[in-house]
Amino acid sequence: MNTEQILDRLVERYPSLEVCKEDIRDAGGIIIESYKKSGQLLTCGNGGSSSDADHIVGELMKSFSKKRPIDSDLADALKSVSEERGSMMASKLEMGLPAISLNAHSALVSAVSNDIGGDFIFAQQVIGYGRKGDVLLGISTSGNSQNVVGACIVAKAKGVKVITLTGEKGGKMKEFSDVAICVPSTCTPDVQEFHLPIYHALCIMVEETFF
Repeated sequence: MNTEQILDRLVERYPSLEVCKEDIRDAGGIIIESYKKSGQLLTCGNGGSSSDADHIVGELMKSFSKKRPIDSDLADALKSVSEERGSMMASKLEMGLPAISLNAHSALVSAVSNDIGGDFIFAQQVIGYGRKGDVLLGISTSGNSQNVVGACIVAKAKGVKVITLTGEKGGKMKEFSDVAICVPSTCTPDVQEFHLPIYHALCIMVEETFF
C-alpha cells in the first residue's frame, strides 16, 4: 500500500480522524525522511502513553505488517562469522528501523528522577540520544505532560524534529511541535483509543517505504 491508501483505510475505519489526515501524512513523511538519512526515532509518554511508546518501538524494530528479511550482505557476513549459527540467524532475523523508547530504561529513569527530578527524565535522555535529523515522538493525552514537554524543548534545541500525539487541544506540547497530531477528543480513554490506529498507520507507512 502507498501512503494515501494507508490513510484512506485509517479514515474509513475511524471517520473522526479525517481532521488529522494531513498531520498524519506530514508526520509519516518526517519519520521516513529521517530514516533515509540514517536517523532514529525516540518515543516517550506516561502511563498508557508509555505503553504506546514501547509499542511503537516493537513495530519498527522488527517486521510489523510484512516480512523484512535481512539483506544479502549481512546474511553473508553472519555466515562468514559462524557457518552453522550464522546461517540459522540469517534465516530468522529481520531488518529493523532504529527506534528507542525513553520509557524502557528503568535504572536511568530512576536515577534522573532521584538526582535531577521527574520532570526531566525524557529531556536528559534526548540530550544523550538525540542527534540532528532524528525524530522525537512525544505522546500525551493532554499535551501538557511536563516531562514530555521538556523532551520536546531539548529536541528543538538539538535540531531533532518533534512530532506530538495528543488530544484535541494539543496542550503545551503543540508549541514545540513540527507536527502536532491532535485527535478529536479530550476524554483520556477516547484519546488513547485514537492514538493506537494512528501510530499503527505511521509504522505501516514507514515499513512500506523501506521494505
